[in-house]
Amino acid sequence: MISDAALRHLQEVADLPDLAGTPYEIRETIGRGGMGTVYLAWDQDLEREVALKVVSLPEEGGSVTERMLREARILARLEHPGIVPVHDVGTLPDGRVFYAMKRVRGSRLDEVARTAPVPERLRMFQRICEAVAFAHAHGVIHRDLKPENVMVGPFGEVLVMDWGVAKTLAAGADAESTPPAREPSPLTPLPASRPSFRERGTSTEAGTVLGTPGYMAPEQERGEVGRIDERTDVWALGAILGFLLEGSEVPRPLEAIRRRAMAAEPEARYPDVEALAADLSRYLAGLPVGAYRESFLEGVGRFVRKHRTPILLVLAYLVMRALLLLWLGR
Repeated sequence: MISDAALRHLQEVADLPDLAGTPYEIRETIGRGGMGTVYLAWDQDLEREVALKVVSLPEEGGSVTERMLREARILARLEHPGIVPVHDVGTLPDGRVFYAMKRVRGSRLDEVARTAPVPERLRMFQRICEAVAFAHAHGVIHRDLKPENVMVGPFGEVLVMDWGVAKTLAAGADAESTPPAREPSPLTPLPASRPSFRERGTSTEAGTVLGTPGYMAPEQERGEVGRIDERTDVWALGAILGFLLEGSEVPRPLEAIRRRAMAAEPEARYPDVEALAADLSRYLAGLPVGAYRESFLEGVGRFVRKHRTPILLVLAYLVMRALLLLWLGR
């Protein structure tokens, strides 16, 4: 009787793509999902490692191939430091489509956030906002923003990953009827216990529910495909902000930013990611934020915190001057 481990090994060997005619040489498998497999490969022409994503097996009808090509084209149009670039796309001798992208090293945001101080978490969040805002400017809605889909590199770089369920705002650009399966991340080796994706593909009158519970806006949960826009990603960013603030005492202005981003109705949220990021920047700069109406005493406290050093210097000067006058007047 063949063991499960031996069976998995035979399956992997049988599924290895034929890369004849390409400059790539497979080194190991680093991710696997319903739509394709991601391999760590060596680009012999440019002498560098790449992540190679390949449709798992030849298919009937080509729906998976079409989704793979669509994802590659979306990534190719999003040339931003916070989004993994696509280097190449092609078809293998057996008819399977592949694309090559940058090999990213680092850790997932949910892992990094466990030890990072809150100010550092907020700076990482700002970089996530920059990448998502760039995608929105190019008509792309991510639809599955969550900590597990963000990578933090060894030099502090922050990359938004896994655009497999992204929605383009161009008319007719999306195939909403069939939800794509969860895609592997081309980032880290497959861990023994990877967090479950919990993607749902429940058809509704309006469309299909795509995303991850806890990070889906209400309209996304209801399958209201026509209402999904930039504010849907704003809601998910608010959920990520809430995750990053877990376990710490959250100031009221910061909590107000999160709550506005996660408002039930899209009209009550920030109108776009830039507005959310701008409010967070005002908070970090010690300025009043648009999402929170502070009291007079809170305003004074904020002013004191922002200008603590010069205020202490002035107070020290006044105390020393008073002591000097008292000494001279003896």
